[in-house]
Amino acid sequence: APEVSLATLEDRSHPAWLRLKVEELVAQQLSQQRARRERERQRAPVLAARADGLAAQLLAALPFALTAAQRRVGEEIARNLASPTPMHRLLQGDVGSGKTVVAALAACIAIDAGWQCALMAPTEILAEQHFAKLADWLAPLLAPRGLQVAWLTGGQKKKDRQAMLQAIASGAAALVIGTHAVIQQQVRFARLGLAIIDEQHRFGVQQRLDLRNKLSESPQGDATAWEPHLLMMSATPIPRTLAMSYYADLDVSTLDELPPGRTPVLTRLVAESRRDEVIERIRAQIAQGRQVYWVCPLIEESEALDLRHASATHAELAAALPGQAVGLLHSRLPPAEKKAVMAQFASGAMPVLVSTTVIEVGVDVPNASLMVIEHAERFGLSQLHQLRGRVGRGAAASACVLLYATPEGGRLGETARERLKAMAETSDGFEIARRDLAIRGPGEFLGARQSGAALLRFADLAEDSALLQWARRAAPRLLDRWPELAARHVDRWLGGRADYLKA
Repeated sequence: APEVSLATLEDRSHPAWLRLKVEELVAQQLSQQRARRERERQRAPVLAARADGLAAQLLAALPFALTAAQRRVGEEIARNLASPTPMHRLLQGDVGSGKTVVAALAACIAIDAGWQCALMAPTEILAEQHFAKLADWLAPLLAPRGLQVAWLTGGQKKKDRQAMLQAIASGAAALVIGTHAVIQQQVRFARLGLAIIDEQHRFGVQQRLDLRNKLSESPQGDATAWEPHLLMMSATPIPRTLAMSYYADLDVSTLDELPPGRTPVLTRLVAESRRDEVIERIRAQIAQGRQVYWVCPLIEESEALDLRHASATHAELAAALPGQAVGLLHSRLPPAEKKAVMAQFASGAMPVLVSTTVIEVGVDVPNASLMVIEHAERFGLSQLHQLRGRVGRGAAASACVLLYATPEGGRLGETARERLKAMAETSDGFEIARRDLAIRGPGEFLGARQSGAALLRFADLAEDSALLQWARRAAPRLLDRWPELAARHVDRWLGGRADYLKA
């Protein structure tokens, strides 16, 4: 109509726009609520914690006490595990907040109840880190019961792999750790009761569905399909509006305090032209007995180029630091060599490690106090934050240097500048996530979870949170009173894409 104000159409505040936004948000909330209700009708094994069980033994053996946040989250998980409804919980905590211990305690509860636990990590290095830590903690407690911690990855020797597959099928492997090799066809569990997925946003939705199917084939001879308890972990905190919309089918637990003894990391932006000063800084750190990471970017399209770049940087640092061991780590190294390099760095024998981003998550070397990220402008914000979390893990004052290069005669792009600025201004993972969402928009932020599920086309999470709150309250009422209409509404808006929520 001619009397409609053009401005209200352009800024999407016209009632017709609001109607579209509300319908879209209601459809999204309905599909999430429906997924949650369907799951609540499924059966999961009841895994009740025992006062004198493995978890208590593990706590007694650990050289540190849990933080209040770890205890609180541990109790939330234990309550879920003791219920016959499958847990579907996301454990989020900033870099270094101690998610692994919480996962280990959950595994203990499952094993005590006579079930197996699987832990899946996105890369071999991260899976190995988990294996080293958890085997160290749990193997001595499991051995007297005739149980073991098993290890599964793509690059295993056939004989080792066969032995592991047998231990998993017989139930002797109480805890199985690995990459997505854990969900391949030939892996058969005796009684899988709990699955833990680390860095959940790095797994495709399909992989998570595969894992759930593994569980439903689990207890032989039982006609009911069992559902697993599922614990997902992420060091990329999810901003509240996203949690309310795209993760409404999950329960979210948050570790919001760092263990004592962690030092804040100082972050500095340094132009590429001052590279020599940075190398001087490295020399000073090594002289104090400290260790240094130097991270080179990895860009999928040009692996050969990246490799050349990482090798050149490695040669440059080796020449600048005569007599010092400088390691090189990249994705093309055979697993055994990667392991050897990491072991040398972890033991302190190698002061400098040049690496492409394979060290992004989970690497724990408390003596490393300086992180240099080259071409920092090419990295995503959550990736930069993850990398920074590799230092400041001990008592030494730590720093992260973001080396950035400006294009010939030009300036940094707007988004690259925003990202680097956010890194320099805050080290709070939640604030980083909020800014990341503002810079990238929800589409990229959500990554794999959204494969196949369209993002909002009309509503905007940043601006329409009041409408989102309303849709959240309306959806359960619609499902209760008019289930047919609710189903038709979801179909009209989402079609077949609602299936992805099952993961």
